[in-house]
Amino acid sequence: MKRLAAVVGACLFASLPATSSPARAEAYITVLTGGTSGVYYPLGVALSNVYGKALPGAKVTAQATKASVENLNLLQAGRGEIGFTLGDSLSDAWKGNEEVGFKTKLEKLRTVAAIYPNYIQVVATKESGIKTLADLKGKRVSVGAPKSGTELNARAIFHAAGLAYKDFDKTEYLPFGESVDLMKNRQLDATLISAGLGVAAIKDLSASQEVTVVSIPADIVAKVGDAAYIAETVPANTYPGQTEAVPTAAVRNLLVTHSGVSDDAAYAMTKTLFENLDALAAAHVAAKQIKLDAAATQSPVPLHPGSIKFYKEKGLM
Repeated sequence: MKRLAAVVGACLFASLPATSSPARAEAYITVLTGGTSGVYYPLGVALSNVYGKALPGAKVTAQATKASVENLNLLQAGRGEIGFTLGDSLSDAWKGNEEVGFKTKLEKLRTVAAIYPNYIQVVATKESGIKTLADLKGKRVSVGAPKSGTELNARAIFHAAGLAYKDFDKTEYLPFGESVDLMKNRQLDATLISAGLGVAAIKDLSASQEVTVVSIPADIVAKVGDAAYIAETVPANTYPGQTEAVPTAAVRNLLVTHSGVSDDAAYAMTKTLFENLDALAAAHVAAKQIKLDAAATQSPVPLHPGSIKFYKEKGLM
């Protein structure tokens, strides 16, 4: 039935006259997001709603996933039209880094836009006594879902800090929401979350008990040795009880598509994205950091020709 629906959709759109709007160029648009307790998911749902209203005739859905690595593999396989990813995961996908989940080079990937930075946020319960990265030794730590963008960030940051998973008393591979639930139940001491600022799971945790946002000093960020990682700051009062700014690391997020998506469709998706940033910002504060003037930069993967057309119209290329 799915194959039949795809054939019917393709025939329908193939029959449209040549003057049809670019917005009608794709019969289906699946937005690949992340876990429901992170930032990708609410932004992806908001983006799918925007596309559903602005692109007449397209069937638009948002799909919850394990985020970056799964999204990129799905896009390579043609099982989605646009998805969220971290910049370092995208670089690994383009190179075909099998260790982190890419069996071959994902050469069909194309960039739509560089968007907001992911802040790598290490959060510990106050009662654990954890104040620095070194204090994580011998503690119970969650590092994100296996081979997710978050977990790849955890490997990089902990390695730069001279830590390995074997140094922890227990290492859990859990998404944000489940990590926080275990911390609430005193079954975990800390978690690393890679997401935009204002993560709902961290707000939820810090509203129920005292927490510490652990510093990632700039010298540790530099030791990662990857240009995708930059020194940043979690501003004061981002979370309840966090009264001071905290140094941390950040990695740029991107929206990615694949070469099988038509130029018209990629153009329409890019244009619609930047014409509706207010709707995305209403879904999550992280979207306020999406800037058009930075969108065509900072990607290890070529831009889609349809996106290039939009950026040229805006004088950015």
